Amino acid sequence: MAFSVSSIMLFALLFLLPLSATGQPYTNVTLGSSITANKAISSWLSPSGEFAFSFQQIIPGGYLLAIWFNRIPERTIVWSANRDNLVQEGSKVQLFADGRFELIDPRGQRILPVALPRAGVAYGAMLDTGNFVLANKNSVVLWQSFDEPTDTLLPTQILKKGDILISSFSQTNHSRGRFLFTLQPDGNLLSYTRNFPMDGSRFAYWSTQTMGTGFQVIFNQSGYIFLVAENGSVLNFVSSNAALTSQFYQRAILEYDGVLRHYVYPKSANSAGGRAMAWSTMDFIPSNICLRIEENTGSGACGFNSFCYMRTDQIPVCDCPTGYSVIDPNDRMSGCKPNFAPQNCDEEALETDLFSFYDMPNTDWPASDYADFEQVTEDWCRQICLIDCFCAVAIYRDGNCSKRRYPLSNGMVDSGIGGKALIKIRNTNSTVQYSGSKKSNRSTLIIIGSVFLGSSVFLNLFVLLLYAFCFNRQKSKTLHPYKDLPGLNIRRFSFKELQGATDGFKEELGRGACSIVYKGILKNDNIETVAAVKKLNKMATEGEQEFKAEVSSISRTNHKNLVQLLGYCDEGQNWLLVYEYMSDGSLANFLFENSRPNWYKRMQIAFATARGICYLHEECNNQIIHCDIKPQNVLLDKSFMAKISDFGLAKLLKPDQSRTTTGIRGTKGYVAPEWFRNMPITAKVDVYSFGILLLELICCRRNYEPNVEVET
Repeated sequence: MAFSVSSIMLFALLFLLPLSATGQPYTNVTLGSSITANKAISSWLSPSGEFAFSFQQIIPGGYLLAIWFNRIPERTIVWSANRDNLVQEGSKVQLFADGRFELIDPRGQRILPVALPRAGVAYGAMLDTGNFVLANKNSVVLWQSFDEPTDTLLPTQILKKGDILISSFSQTNHSRGRFLFTLQPDGNLLSYTRNFPMDGSRFAYWSTQTMGTGFQVIFNQSGYIFLVAENGSVLNFVSSNAALTSQFYQRAILEYDGVLRHYVYPKSANSAGGRAMAWSTMDFIPSNICLRIEENTGSGACGFNSFCYMRTDQIPVCDCPTGYSVIDPNDRMSGCKPNFAPQNCDEEALETDLFSFYDMPNTDWPASDYADFEQVTEDWCRQICLIDCFCAVAIYRDGNCSKRRYPLSNGMVDSGIGGKALIKIRNTNSTVQYSGSKKSNRSTLIIIGSVFLGSSVFLNLFVLLLYAFCFNRQKSKTLHPYKDLPGLNIRRFSFKELQGATDGFKEELGRGACSIVYKGILKNDNIETVAAVKKLNKMATEGEQEFKAEVSSISRTNHKNLVQLLGYCDEGQNWLLVYEYMSDGSLANFLFENSRPNWYKRMQIAFATARGICYLHEECNNQIIHCDIKPQNVLLDKSFMAKISDFGLAKLLKPDQSRTTTGIRGTKGYVAPEWFRNMPITAKVDVYSFGILLLELICCRRNYEPNVEVET
């Protein structure tokens, strides 16, 4: 597999990957032992008590024979035997005296949800790794849960060729869902959509492209998940963020939304005195599943007629367009149905006057089109869809018009899509049923309208309203020059809102040459969100250019290692940017002002920063050169997840560009040599700056001390 320059930066740290194969203590489950499914839960525990094997009640439905984390309040399930066939109260799992290990229902009938050994078992054991094993009298393992994973991988577990993870149906329904993660026999590691409810795979939306070389996926005790070749060399990182198993509970799960996430939970929470804790995300793939799935058959990342978008916390959300509602409120991926009667296809009664369009910018339903037109106007696009009873949505982008039919599939919303979706809906005040008297009613309305239009009173009123509309529109353009910046899908705040959110710009988080960052509290429907509000205090031309550069570049990005832009304000001379709040400040503070951070945290930060740079250079629709990579511009959240910030000097390249000519940008000590040679610069200037940052991470000291006097 070929790696880019940015990907190679990840390999530079690979020597830090230990793979532990230490043995695990266990407590035998002896012959004759059994557990019965009832509310008084008894279980077989691992020696440390961290894992339990037993029945867990699923409401409604029955009991799930499962393994779960036993020392955290969530009792998070990591494996189950009967996910598609819950058993009733009174069912039993038993290790019989003759060596059979069976799951039986209350009537004594044998249930075989997994291929359990039917003879020769001498004992069972729940290990501290989360693996349940059955062994013979010579301690040879006859069966283990690690060999038959459901949707989860645990540290020390290996995914072999042919092994499959299948997502759950929903957060509460553990039956097999719509997505697969598998290492194919040819060595390629893939995420697929499942031919639900059948078992076949349909559309690959993530792949390592390692045909002929992939051998095993390893989840080691240092918290790394990676694909290796048969000779042991690493081919691809599934998760390159480290967290030692001695300090964190860990799991990697293919969740019901199709995203494989690496979660950690601090073990210190067990002694936190009841303090609320939760699983936090270390890594996930793919970065944006909404844009990854464009299957010719099937609904896409969400259900038919719905659309998918990424929240600021990188969680995909399925929603319905205006005029539609979800089919099953308990299944977010069930799709959406129109809340109106379809358009009449009778040529003499097309009902064009009863339908209108709802505009959704940066929205598309790929693979649902049946007609395309080039070099047309938006009004023409609306009209051609309006008179076509088969047209549910028209997509207008860059002078091109595409008609979409039911059911709409692969719905997605993202700032990089551009254009707009024109969603045809029935007017709320129109009659649903077609009536044969409609022609006469329409004629009556035309007559009444003609008389009304002929009156001088109405004419004067119309002229006055038209003048007021034009004046307000011109005023709006004057006061808010960036209101309609192309490609944006972010909120526009008023200055008064942000003044209130920051308590009059009271708490300062940091400052630069042209801006000050304040802490703010955004309130929406009684939900409070902490944000960082960046106020530009230099109103010269360069300040305006910086504002436009930062908004236009970062609003087009969506990656876990880039600080999320929540919105902006541009009232008069008040220019502000609203970002997600990063509680642990900048890497510079973490690295240079405190005691030396541990090696694993520094390595994790290096990986995360490299991934963010790789996204800017290779995965954005238009390549972005950050131009100012340095520790001050790498921020850390509460989990020490690193995110690149401050795009004020960024350079957004055109689709056909790979280099550009511009004045020197950046910070002394991190600026690449080509800036001083009057040469066109490329993305390599960011790689150079990252190299300096990497040296500082390794050595925990600045590469440049401005206050140190040079001896002469």
